[in-house]
Amino acid sequence: MIPAIIRLPEIKSTNSYAIELLSKERPTEGCVIITDHQTAGKGTDTNTWESEKGKNLTFSLILYPALAADQQFILNKAVALGIYEFLRAELPGHRVSIKWPNDLYIVDKKICGILIQNSVTGNKLEYMVVGIGLNVNQTLFTSDAPNPVSMKMVTGTEFNLDEILQKLLHSIFLRYTHCNPRTTRKIESEYLTALYRLEEWHDYLVKGVKVHSKITGTNAYGQLLLENQTGETIVCDLKEVKFII
Repeated sequence: MIPAIIRLPEIKSTNSYAIELLSKERPTEGCVIITDHQTAGKGTDTNTWESEKGKNLTFSLILYPALAADQQFILNKAVALGIYEFLRAELPGHRVSIKWPNDLYIVDKKICGILIQNSVTGNKLEYMVVGIGLNVNQTLFTSDAPNPVSMKMVTGTEFNLDEILQKLLHSIFLRYTHCNPRTTRKIESEYLTALYRLEEWHDYLVKGVKVHSKITGTNAYGQLLLENQTGETIVCDLKEVKFII
């Protein structure tokens, strides 16, 4: 897949731009909206995304998945795995993992965030906008984000953003184009293997209450599965659980 790329010097949010564009036309699948400076980048829930101008990759992809709406979390996993594989190739020797549902971590620090917004009609996915913020060359973070890290901070190396973008897109599209009902089990297995803190005992805030538990996986709806010390399974939606790091 060779994507069309729309480059913008500055914009509030590449996801918002992509959704507005989709309201007017149907861009080619794989279309990339990228900016040097995202002034109001969105994170999961109500979070924002800090990114120094010209230092990182902040972009959105427009996709038209041939999957039912109730399979959308498989797409989430596939995209996360594409970025995970890219980071493992670029940062050999460093512990990369996927923090549920869709952050990329180096040990206990966040290097990449993903925000996926879908349009659904009935049980059909009309489109999927994948917003990605990857910390590449930024070394000073001034927001109250608790644990950011960048590729340069990890390696001490300055990266060429255009080269990194092409490698990252290739890895994501490779995963996406092989995402279909027949590969669901493989994607789920590989996502589980890459999952941050899998089968490790830690404290979590579940609906505001501290619970000592371990992550055992996710269910078909994308919810996080925890197991407490008495063997009880706790099913968590995004707003119901907070990682204590």
